[in-house]
Amino acid sequence: MSEQKEPNPRTIDILGIQKLLPHRYPILLVDRILDYERRQWIKGIKNISMGEQVFQGHFPKQPIFPGVLIVEAMAQTAGCLVTLDIPNPEDKVMYFMSIDGVKFRKPVVPGDQLLMEIKIITMKRNIAKMRGEAFVDGTKVAEAEFMSMVVDTAVAEKTQ
Repeated sequence: MSEQKEPNPRTIDILGIQKLLPHRYPILLVDRILDYERRQWIKGIKNISMGEQVFQGHFPKQPIFPGVLIVEAMAQTAGCLVTLDIPNPEDKVMYFMSIDGVKFRKPVVPGDQLLMEIKIITMKRNIAKMRGEAFVDGTKVAEAEFMSMVVDTAVAEKTQ
C-alpha cells in the first residue's frame, strides 16, 4: 500500500479549522490555513473586517483590532497545528499556560489581512511551547512566545 502524501501547499479551509478547534464566531480568529509542516510550523490568516463585533467598542471612531485578539489568533493558528496529530480533536481543548515576550509593533485595522506564522519550539506529550509572529503586508505587527496544554474536554468541564 502506498503512503498518501499531503498536498503542497497544505491548506485547511474554515470547515476544516472548525473540525480542529472548538471556537466559533465571534471568537474564531483563523479564516484559513495556508500551509504547514506537521509538528514544525504553520501559516494562517485572519481577515480583519469592519463587521467584527469588537469594533463596536474598540474604538468606534478609530477602529483598532485588539492586541490580545492578535495573540489569541496566533494561539488558535498554533492550535490547528497541534490538533492535526491528536485523535478526536473535537474532544479536546487547548489552554494557555503562559504568554511571554509579547510585542505590538503596529496597529491592525479593518481591511488588513493578518498573516500568522507559528513555529513549535518544543512539544512534549500534551504541552507545546511556540513562537508566533503576525504580519500585515509583510510588516511585523506582533510577536509572542506562548505555551499551551491540550486537555480532554470532559476533564476541562470537571474543573470548572
